[in-house]
Amino acid sequence: MSSAATSTTYVLRGARPLGGEPVDLVLADGVVAEIAPTGGSAAGRRAGDDVVVVDATDLVALPGLVDLHTHLREPGREDAETIESGTRAAAAGGFTAVHAMANTTPVADTAGVVEQVWRIGRDAGWVDVHPVGAVSVGLAGEQLAELGAMADSAARVRVFSDDGKCVSDPILMRRALEYVKAFDGVVAQHAQEPRLTEGAQMNEGVVSAELGLAGWPAVAEEAIIARDVLLAEHVGSRLHVCHLSTAGSVEIVRWAKGRGIDVTAEVTPHHLILTDDLARGYDPTFKVNPPLRTAADVEAVRAGLADGTIDIVATDHAPHPVEDKDCEWAAAAFGMTGLETALAVVQETMVDTGRLTWADVARVLSANPARIGRIDTGPTAQGRPLEVGEPANVTLVDPAARRVVDGSTQATASVNTPFQGRELPGRVVATFLRGRATVLDGAPVEEVRA
Repeated sequence: MSSAATSTTYVLRGARPLGGEPVDLVLADGVVAEIAPTGGSAAGRRAGDDVVVVDATDLVALPGLVDLHTHLREPGREDAETIESGTRAAAAGGFTAVHAMANTTPVADTAGVVEQVWRIGRDAGWVDVHPVGAVSVGLAGEQLAELGAMADSAARVRVFSDDGKCVSDPILMRRALEYVKAFDGVVAQHAQEPRLTEGAQMNEGVVSAELGLAGWPAVAEEAIIARDVLLAEHVGSRLHVCHLSTAGSVEIVRWAKGRGIDVTAEVTPHHLILTDDLARGYDPTFKVNPPLRTAADVEAVRAGLADGTIDIVATDHAPHPVEDKDCEWAAAAFGMTGLETALAVVQETMVDTGRLTWADVARVLSANPARIGRIDTGPTAQGRPLEVGEPANVTLVDPAARRVVDGSTQATASVNTPFQGRELPGRVVATFLRGRATVLDGAPVEEVRA
């Protein structure tokens, strides 16, 4: 599938940008060409060979969603996911850009590997794929990877992370923070003190004690965040905190922002809604890193997202083959899929509860992640507002729809969704990447045209 702008003009009739008043959005030549009152000048555009009219009555129009934290597994673990299947899932979830994490095989720690990922993503064409470069060689935490070479490559890497592992050595972390300043990069830290989490299986607390599973204390996350915000302040660099999950972590980030430290943070959809009580059934579907926390932590991260302490929602989409999850809890892999359910979870936990508006959703799922990843400018800019002349990256969602999640029917190659059988609100009806439809009527375009 080509990623070039389409010659087809789309008229999204009656769409509600950011949940506002209905308008007709005209997407042409890769940009938002016109925004007109419904029944106005755009009404004269009729369906034809090069014009497609989409009935968007009662649908919310959002800027294309951007995920700062996706595991696409390729190269090396194509049994779990490929760039093709993962980006197809992203489009189905309303995303137009994803950042692919570096813990592949081989690790994305050289210009050659990140360029490979970038080119495969470009050729797949479902979404823009921006590789994340490893901080350390082989994720070993011993020496810096080729940060400058990855930044200067065709992939233009600006986000660096050893996600899956913590950069636990403070000297290496300081050097990484200093190095990325040269090209306005950011280090995205997986905050997990390894000595405090050896053998840990789930959140340390009442449930872990009852189940006899080794506990994962909140302080293991919080100690690293506290250290790293101080390092970022010391060297004057940008720090991003991956998958923040505890009430204490929210408070540390809030304190750091109050001091003017250049720190941003993300929360995953599953940490907005699920708790460690789900481990009681020993279902490895709910085994994730960082672990599901308590109801009090869930409330704290929701409050942090609502007040802006937490900047973005990022999926941490972590697909696994069946055999890595269909086993006893201790042997199971950590991780959950999330690209196709993220928007629905945000709607249920934040929009339908009145804590966020649809304009806020655009901020935490599009504008802010694009800004943090430095992909908000240039000819392929993401996260831009729905205004005339801006790139036509658009997601249409039906907020009134309800659906029951079925992992077997999702576009991702893996079925380890924590929402199997659960009813969630909202349905992505259409996704447009620079004016080209990747999803129409809720289905990938190739299926629509078949």
